[in-house]
Amino acid sequence: MAGRILRIDKAGKPFAVAKVLASSSDGETLIVNVIGFEPAVCSALQALGEGEPIALAGGLTPRVWTDKQGNTRPALDMVAHRVLTAYDASDSHPA
Repeated sequence: MAGRILRIDKAGKPFAVAKVLASSSDGETLIVNVIGFEPAVCSALQALGEGEPIALAGGLTPRVWTDKQGNTRPALDMVAHRVLTAYDASDSHPA
């Protein structure tokens, strides 16, 4: 988890946005721009600190962005429907 913000839409409903760093199979780091509308997703994203592990479920849209040096980089946009944190996993399944 790299950053998160809680916002309010025009209708007054809260939503959360976050940037998550993920590794691809070739070792490249990808930026995943996450947005969540469901209250449980918003709460989970807000509760996490920077660098904490997270598992997300939702729709992905691939895209490309250009860095300051002019290099194109891959990125993903995600609408998150579920969030699983290390706290959830440790509470759900006792060892």
